[in-house]
Amino acid sequence: MRLRNILIVVKDIERSIRFYHDLFGLDIVLGNDGNIILTEGLVLQDEKIWCEFVDKDIVHKNNSIELYFEEKDIEAFVEKLEKLYPKVEYVNHLMTYSWGQKVV
Repeated sequence: MRLRNILIVVKDIERSIRFYHDLFGLDIVLGNDGNIILTEGLVLQDEKIWCEFVDKDIVHKNNSIELYFEEKDIEAFVEKLEKLYPKVEYVNHLMTYSWGQKVV
């Protein structure tokens, strides 16, 4: 068995497609009624579909997942993020761990 994709549930699929394209260069591989597969294996699913499928409510903003991307110039990335999406809600702003890794 192999892990093929990571699926995240989103409120606004069109806005999410733009976000992941604008910031990470991900493009649509396949789109199918509220399920969008992007390059790099990220799948976006409309929250209505998810709720119907699992028959449970979603706990929004629970901060219990991380998508890990690597960027050589993280400061430039943060500038781009703030320019394109000034109202983005951060879990944490740009910071440096004690071992030197920078994250946002």
